[in-house]
Amino acid sequence: MNHEIRPLAPGLYMVATPIGSARDMTLRGLDILASADIIAAEDTRTARKLMDIHGVPLNHRKMVAFHDHSGQGEVNGLVKEIAAGKSIAYVSEAGTPLIADPGYELGRAVAAAGLFVTAAPGASAALAAMTVSGLPSDRFMFIGFLPAGKVQRETEIASLRDTPATMIFYESPKRIQEMLVSLRDILGDEREVAVCRELTKKFEEVTRGTLAEVTEAYADRSVKGELVVVVGRAGATEVEDVDVESALREAMKTMRVKDAATAVAGALGLPKRQVYQIALSLDKGE
Repeated sequence: MNHEIRPLAPGLYMVATPIGSARDMTLRGLDILASADIIAAEDTRTARKLMDIHGVPLNHRKMVAFHDHSGQGEVNGLVKEIAAGKSIAYVSEAGTPLIADPGYELGRAVAAAGLFVTAAPGASAALAAMTVSGLPSDRFMFIGFLPAGKVQRETEIASLRDTPATMIFYESPKRIQEMLVSLRDILGDEREVAVCRELTKKFEEVTRGTLAEVTEAYADRSVKGELVVVVGRAGATEVEDVDVESALREAMKTMRVKDAATAVAGALGLPKRQVYQIALSLDKGE
């Protein structure tokens, strides 16, 4: 497929790339890769391969590496290129830049210099996992990787125990069993979880259930591939309708129906839409 080369305004273009299937690359992302004056990449080999797959030639344009180990000198150099009128496309190895991937320091520096920064959204392992997890999606928190050490990991999990939102973690195949055991021990057997493996790839797999069930399913299992762990919110399966109604009646004494529903949903860790429907029923006297 040929991609029309159009001049881009000077600036930084954060381009999401596929997490598995190369066909998940967006047309706008490809157009930016075809048009940018400079390609900056977490892994230049991966970026070149992606461009080759989609027929986007480099055409003697500069391609530079920018990753977690890049220093202030590399940041300043790219900012100077944009200030001089260049357009830069930045791609991480897979997924969306900044989401557990490099790009933050560069984006912040370009914005601080008063220069143009934009995103070409697309694939994200966190959002793909949230979509297929079967867990509430009206409020969620991306946490990324937990500490590798058991004590540090379990301390952080404990700090998240009462979070009224679905939580999204990344984990390596080597540590997934230890992580699930820590989650189960701290959050309890009945907390809902989905372990999403190799999303968008040939051997995609989603294991859903309680922490007790999924921890057992992964025990002594040889695991390969990228993993996203999605954990249900605190109290999502323990709140009775009568408790919701009681909380809503109290809140509606001083709040509008919509505001009361928002407050109660947040306090009890329930989907806002569900609580709002109950609030409407109470307001109508049903």
